[in-house]
Amino acid sequence: MSGPLPGPPEPGSEPPGGKRRPHGMLKLYYGLPDPAGEARGGLAPGGDPGGPTDINGAHFDPEVFLTKLRKECSLTQLMDCETDMVKQIRALDSDMQTLVYENYNKFISATDTIRKMKNDFKKMEDEMDCLAANMAVITEFSARISSTLQDQHEQITKLSGVHTLLRKLQFLFELPARLTKCVELEAYGQAVRYYSKARSILHQYQHMPSFQGIQDDCQKIMANLAQKLREKFRDGGSGAKDLAECVELLLQLDEPAEELCDEFLSHARCRLEAELEALEAELGQPSGAPITDILEFIDRGCNIFVSNMCLVIASYQELFVSREGVQGITRMAQDKLVAFVNSLMETYFSLVEQRIQLEKGVGDNSLLVRALDRFHRRLQALAKLLPASNVAAEGTEIVVRAAKERIRQYLLALQSFYQDCLTDVRQSLAAPRLAGKESPNLAELLGTISASVLNQIKSVLTYVHLFMAKDITFSNKPYFKGEFCSQGVREGLIVGFIKSICQTARQFCETTGDKGGSTPPALLLLLSRLCLDYETSTISYILTLTDEQFLVQDHSPITPVTSLCAEAREAAQRLLNHYVKVQGLIISQMLRKSVETRDWVNTIEPRNVRAVMKRVVEDTTSIDVQVGLLYEEGVRKAQSSDSSKRTFSVYSSSRQQSRYAPSYTPSAPLDTNLLSNIQKLFSERIDIFSPVEFNKVSVLTGIIKISLKTFLECVRLRTFGRYGLQQIQVDCYYLQLYLWRFVCDENLVHFLLDEIVGSTAHRCLDPVPMEQSVIEVICERG
Repeated sequence: MSGPLPGPPEPGSEPPGGKRRPHGMLKLYYGLPDPAGEARGGLAPGGDPGGPTDINGAHFDPEVFLTKLRKECSLTQLMDCETDMVKQIRALDSDMQTLVYENYNKFISATDTIRKMKNDFKKMEDEMDCLAANMAVITEFSARISSTLQDQHEQITKLSGVHTLLRKLQFLFELPARLTKCVELEAYGQAVRYYSKARSILHQYQHMPSFQGIQDDCQKIMANLAQKLREKFRDGGSGAKDLAECVELLLQLDEPAEELCDEFLSHARCRLEAELEALEAELGQPSGAPITDILEFIDRGCNIFVSNMCLVIASYQELFVSREGVQGITRMAQDKLVAFVNSLMETYFSLVEQRIQLEKGVGDNSLLVRALDRFHRRLQALAKLLPASNVAAEGTEIVVRAAKERIRQYLLALQSFYQDCLTDVRQSLAAPRLAGKESPNLAELLGTISASVLNQIKSVLTYVHLFMAKDITFSNKPYFKGEFCSQGVREGLIVGFIKSICQTARQFCETTGDKGGSTPPALLLLLSRLCLDYETSTISYILTLTDEQFLVQDHSPITPVTSLCAEAREAAQRLLNHYVKVQGLIISQMLRKSVETRDWVNTIEPRNVRAVMKRVVEDTTSIDVQVGLLYEEGVRKAQSSDSSKRTFSVYSSSRQQSRYAPSYTPSAPLDTNLLSNIQKLFSERIDIFSPVEFNKVSVLTGIIKISLKTFLECVRLRTFGRYGLQQIQVDCYYLQLYLWRFVCDENLVHFLLDEIVGSTAHRCLDPVPMEQSVIEVICERG
């Protein structure tokens, strides 16, 4: 078709079969198979594929196609067929135009390449023609030379062999002079190479006199050379490279390998031992501080001693172990090297451990950990050079022992810190008493010591955790992944410290002496509350914090939290019981002295309450305030409304009044004892030293029980007159007025005071009680 190229097809002009594929029409145009071709049409109605009416076939005939369409299709179908064909033609033209646009640059480049290839091939043809001509000339000349020299070829070959032999003989005859010259110039390597080159020939022809003389001269020269090499080898100023060259030359001269190994190691030992002595000098005096810090000490050891040891190992292995063609000495040389390295490293390890033991500070140990890390890193490098040695394992053991020792030091530091805190508390409790001031607030002291100890534990855990840092090489060792966390930090440090706190508490309870020992009672009370707080919350918090920081990957048995809490509670209970005993003993001592130092038979008529009773009430009130700062109130039984005005039955009932009447007979005490014993049978038993509960009421009840029981026992050992009995009545009534409010059950106080008054009456020579109204007046006035 003629006319301009069609533009891009309008939207909606694609065939009904779906989206038009750009290259589908081209395949049809060029006769290539296209499975989707039928979807676009091309057959006349009723036409056969591949026939003259198949517009996409090879045998298409336009006339036949048009004739068939005119015959079989209506006008409408013809117009539709024309429209469809126009669309297909436009689509083909558009695809062709797109293809040309897309490949234009490629067409241009291909054209340029073809043009260039034509020029290059033309030049190449000219060069090939020139080369062919040159090869023909060369072939002609070669043929001429071969024909000319054919008769003399054998003679030339023979002369060449003779010339080579003469040069060898000349080298042999000049060999002694050459060797002498090399020795004078100290070119020992060149001399050994000359001799090695001629040695086999001289040995082969040694039966000939001329060669025998050359061999003798060469052997003398080489013996002298070997002697010089040995002297140089033994010279302490030779460097590692010179030593290696000496050993290499001596081995080429067939010197004994074992002897050379020993000499090499002996020379290296002298230098390395000198370096070890320098390190030992840096440790300082046994009783003094080290000259350098541990990091600098380890750096010196690694950079000087360990580095030179690695250099010795590498040189030795290159000379004696890794030599090719030398069989039989490898195993011997390896064994000697391993023994040599182990012996010197053992000395070095001893120095390192001595230096580590000098680290007594219990603060930040980052310097120690960095030093151990560098120490461990360098040993790993040495172990790679010599896997047969036990250097790596020994180095790791040193690091492990250092970590264990560090944990032990931190445990001692925590225990010392705890003891210092207790000393500070003692001083805080003693200073106001000596100065006559008020005692410090126990709650504040408890908060201070608790916070201080907890912060110290956290700091220690932070210091110890440096051993587990990711950038530390030995942190991935099995010990630090498992046993260090579980048995070292958790059990050895934290659990050990908690148990030491409980042990310290038990030691306070075991202290005895006048007035309850030298331990202030307030300290016992404070420590009991501290142990109780540990049981309720602190132990769980500390162990949880430890387990989070040190992820335990070890299945060894560990102490359960419940066991530690039970131990702390037991310590708190013992401390509180001991506190009750100590305070009860202090008050009991006052009561005992007040009873023992008075003449109860000849005493005067009571006019007031004795001062010791007022002191007992004051001390009890002070104890109540002290305990209330740390413990809760507790539970009391319901109290009667007239507790403070209760009268004792021994002197208020008519029966008891008749007991003290002038008609007193010797048989009366028997009846009185009988009645008293019957009364005790029906009264509740009082356990004086029963364990107290963790509350203020229980503590005060225990102290008052001990005090009143002591009072009762002291009364039973004395004899009283009339006024003595009346004084006891006044004192007991005064105590009853105030003590009932401190105990959990007021009947307990009433019962004990009844017992005291009754016991006094039994031991009274003239048991005439004082009137209750008079007693009340005296007590109110007192």
